[in-house]
Amino acid sequence: MKIDLTFSKTSKTACDLAVFVVDKVDEYPADIENIADDKLISKAAKLADFSAKSGESFTFIAPDGSNYGKVLVVGIGNGELDEVNQWLNLGGQICAKIGSAEKVNVFTNSAGEGQSEDLIAHLAAGLTLRAYDFDQYKTVTKKKDADKVRKIKIVDVNHLKIKKSFVEQDAIVQGVILARNMVNEPANTLGPVEFAAEAKALEEFGIKTEILTEKQMSKLGMNALLGVSLGSERPPRLAIMRWDGGKKSEAPIAFVGKGVVFDTGGISIKPAGGMEDMKGDMGGAAAVIGLMKTLAMRKAKTNVVGILGLVENMPDGKAQRPGDIVTSMSGQTIEVINTDAEGRLVLCDALHYCNTRFNPQFMINLATLTGAVLVALGNHHAGLFSNNDELADQISEAGLNTRERVWRLPLDKEYDKMIDSKFADMKNTGGRHAGSITAAQFLQRFVGETPWAHLDVAGTAMGSPKTDINTSWGSGFGVRLLNQLVEQNYE
Repeated sequence: MKIDLTFSKTSKTACDLAVFVVDKVDEYPADIENIADDKLISKAAKLADFSAKSGESFTFIAPDGSNYGKVLVVGIGNGELDEVNQWLNLGGQICAKIGSAEKVNVFTNSAGEGQSEDLIAHLAAGLTLRAYDFDQYKTVTKKKDADKVRKIKIVDVNHLKIKKSFVEQDAIVQGVILARNMVNEPANTLGPVEFAAEAKALEEFGIKTEILTEKQMSKLGMNALLGVSLGSERPPRLAIMRWDGGKKSEAPIAFVGKGVVFDTGGISIKPAGGMEDMKGDMGGAAAVIGLMKTLAMRKAKTNVVGILGLVENMPDGKAQRPGDIVTSMSGQTIEVINTDAEGRLVLCDALHYCNTRFNPQFMINLATLTGAVLVALGNHHAGLFSNNDELADQISEAGLNTRERVWRLPLDKEYDKMIDSKFADMKNTGGRHAGSITAAQFLQRFVGETPWAHLDVAGTAMGSPKTDINTSWGSGFGVRLLNQLVEQNYE
């Protein structure tokens, strides 16, 4: 569904659907007079047994002489909805009930109790997020009205304040939508080069972007990352994005994303069933590029670096083999036990590059890294690993505030022993047991003393459960979480 969202003080124009967001029964916006009979809505509410509690709603056909086709009345209770996430969800719920209506007026009351300009701006954001639909490749089965633009107007006496508050919310929405698009896009149209071009396109928002080629990465000694790409005809890329919104003397904060645009498993090839989902194995990089767009659009007052390690993992005569030993950019050697444990090879060079070049305040990497995190946490939490309690607590709090939740899992030297190698400094997998933990232990060897966190988003970036604000396969998980982290603690 495509929507055109506007804000207005009043609306006397005709619309297909009028939505009234109410705190109490019989307390409706003044525009209710357009129903033609001011008692009609009260009668309808009584018949629907509507008490205006949160989650209650009813719909009726407007009578002749009204400017409306249908009327939807939505209850929010008297102060029951006081969290921004509840208003995001409310916006999504309203969007789900729009149906085929092309002109929709949503009447709110920020001057009353239980509603505010900021909360209503979140409602508008929820509308926009729920409206997202990745349908550009559908032709035969695409609905006839899918390309129509729904005109949705938020009507409120304080519409200018709501519109101002929505500017920041829209920046978050646009970042989430970019991340969803990247995850949903098929791998035949989104390779490492194309992904890097998307990062370069963010320069229009004031982001400075560098793209390192295979040759440049080879000179830097990024043999772990490059080893993953050996079997693909598509060349790897490293995208470096910088947003300089803080003081020049201030060290940046850094986000690093795994961007395996498609993962066959390489020589250690995956089973065929479900392999099509591996177009989403760049969900970490998608979150980072979406976050960078959000921070730039809302002009975040801090310095930020975003790095994307972009490769394709394919089986080929040139592909790396189990048993190969590669030397990472850090100088540490890695025995490749399983070529399907490739994301950590990409990240270890990207993390070391980020750390040594930018000396950041902290680094957070995101990756659809292990199937084991799904076994541990399912689709409702991302796995969190960190060498720094303060950073871990900040991420956890941001997750609770945005409902993009994380769960901290342990790091310990006993697990570290599981990735020691007979022939090299380490091996790239410790076996089936504690698979998510040993993957994190591997990454920790490349961050030094810098505060660092690893988010394993294999269960949340793609194929996650549908919510009021997302019905897409690609969720955009991480954008809202990390934007909240930055806004709360680093601006």
